[in-house]
Amino acid sequence: MINKKLKIVFAGTPEFAVPTLSALFSEGHQIVLVLTQPDRKAGRGMHIKISPIKQKAENFSIPIFQPDQLNNDAVFKKLLDLNADILVVAAYGLIIPSKILEIFSKGAYNVHASLLPAWRGAAPIQRAIEAGDSKIGVTIMSVAPKLDTGDMIRKKSINLGKDTNTGEMTKYLSKLGAELMVNVVNDIAINKTLELTKQNEKKVTYANKIKKSEAKVIWKDVTSEQIMHKVNAFNPFPGVFCNFRGKVLKIWKVTNDGNTEVNKPGSLFVNTAKGSLFIATVDGAIEVTEIQLEGKRRMTGREFITANKIINGELLL
Repeated sequence: MINKKLKIVFAGTPEFAVPTLSALFSEGHQIVLVLTQPDRKAGRGMHIKISPIKQKAENFSIPIFQPDQLNNDAVFKKLLDLNADILVVAAYGLIIPSKILEIFSKGAYNVHASLLPAWRGAAPIQRAIEAGDSKIGVTIMSVAPKLDTGDMIRKKSINLGKDTNTGEMTKYLSKLGAELMVNVVNDIAINKTLELTKQNEKKVTYANKIKKSEAKVIWKDVTSEQIMHKVNAFNPFPGVFCNFRGKVLKIWKVTNDGNTEVNKPGSLFVNTAKGSLFIATVDGAIEVTEIQLEGKRRMTGREFITANKIINGELLL
């Protein structure tokens, strides 16, 4: 634990931000306020859902502030009156105006789940996996008024396994980002000079927010590799889906069969000897290892075959 404590305002909302908040709290810094997005209705019952960061802040007895936007005088005054040293941001979800950034004498810093300047934006992990990137990582950067454009301070990359999904990678990168951010904040606490590196604008790519409509599979348009990437990228949300016998069918885990025989894309095939389920793509086939029919639990390929009496050549739509 460090000797000098900084007064921190922390801004974050989803589960990804929780390890960073927890690490800073454990390190002994004084977190004077947590900014998180307002409670919203969610799920089939449209019940009020509070953010993971709000839950954690309540556990730590940290004051919470949930404005629906930051560009007003009341928000500015509340933050100014705290006299905090530093702003730490992790997947907050709102653009922070320059006027607020200038409040903090020791700066404002963000943990972003990509190797900037690649994948600026809302869904960096999903887009990296969907694109089939060989590496993934986190970047600590200074916060700028324009989305994810700040100077880079720390960066760490790891190899991206071909079977890794967004849920698994989010947990891993959230911990990695927390570790890097604590190192940066501790350096600031002892007045160590940070090395800032500007982003190369020529190498920028954007990670647009995921739309549910993107998760619908058009089988005539995807190769085996593309569908594997998409399944992993959209697990756990929103889940790749198609239609089977008039119901929504979600595909959660697949492997590349390596089959070069090309059947009609979207057609189902069963390996009776192994009890394995395959779906034809434009360049071969994938083996389905976890699947879920609307209204049912998740099943293995073998369980799905038995439960639905699959007919070879039956088409998914």
